[in-house]
Amino acid sequence: MANIYKNIDSNVFKTWFLMVGFGIFVIAIGWILAQYYGDFNILVFAIIIAFVQTFGSYWFSDKLVIAATHAQPIKEEDDQRLYHLIENLCITAGLPMPKIYIMPELQPNAFATGRDKNHSAIVFTQGLLDMLDESEIQGVAAHELSHIGNRDTLLQTVVVGLVAVLSLLSQWFLRIGRWDGDRDNDSQAGAIIGILALAGVILAPIVGTLIQLAISRKREFLADSSAVLLTRYPDGLANALMKISASPIVMQMQNDSVAHLFIASPFKGEKLSGLFATHPPIQERIAAIKNIAI
Repeated sequence: MANIYKNIDSNVFKTWFLMVGFGIFVIAIGWILAQYYGDFNILVFAIIIAFVQTFGSYWFSDKLVIAATHAQPIKEEDDQRLYHLIENLCITAGLPMPKIYIMPELQPNAFATGRDKNHSAIVFTQGLLDMLDESEIQGVAAHELSHIGNRDTLLQTVVVGLVAVLSLLSQWFLRIGRWDGDRDNDSQAGAIIGILALAGVILAPIVGTLIQLAISRKREFLADSSAVLLTRYPDGLANALMKISASPIVMQMQNDSVAHLFIASPFKGEKLSGLFATHPPIQERIAAIKNIAI
């Protein structure tokens, strides 16, 4: 249990480090641009963005994730089998019942979100519920509940907000560079701003990917092992991962900022591989699951 508690503390620390550090970064960019253009309003605007991003990511990122994935909530009467399956797992794990959502996608997949165990949700794609049997759905649900119990969801969900802001910043850099290029000002200063704008456009998505990786792919291995200990049936999760990996169905919702939330990459073939993949290889995860002693 010491490793789990250490992981929880690490996730909370990383969350606040990312939020505060990113807020400082945005303010610094605003200050530089305010100095260059001689407009204090730019700095005020940057401070507002930093404040909204820092606190909004903590309090509202889960709602943004749900909205972005078009997931719909379900109640006990909508799917009693699924509801009671998760309810039993929650009793075993000592966790409160999360909200349950169904995502209208045929690709089998799932993710958890929420800032803590009392404000959490599990989202299943319709394809996963249609394709997997009960023991496999139980393995996936246990994996996602483990993310909630380990406070992985806090970090994962906040990262969604950070990556979204980075995307907006890249567009901001691009437009500033274009606008500055049309101004009659010092050509050398204009060229510097143009270079910074281009660098911002190129680096923003890269930094976004690095932030996603900063949450560590080890969380998936830890959630897998926690799920097996919770269900006492490693084949359930292992078989689920095999079916999810083997499915050729492409997810219609293509959103880089939420890709790292899913139990397996929603992008078939992975858009990035190796060190830059948001998920560890499925075969490595299955091998690790098979080696867990229960």
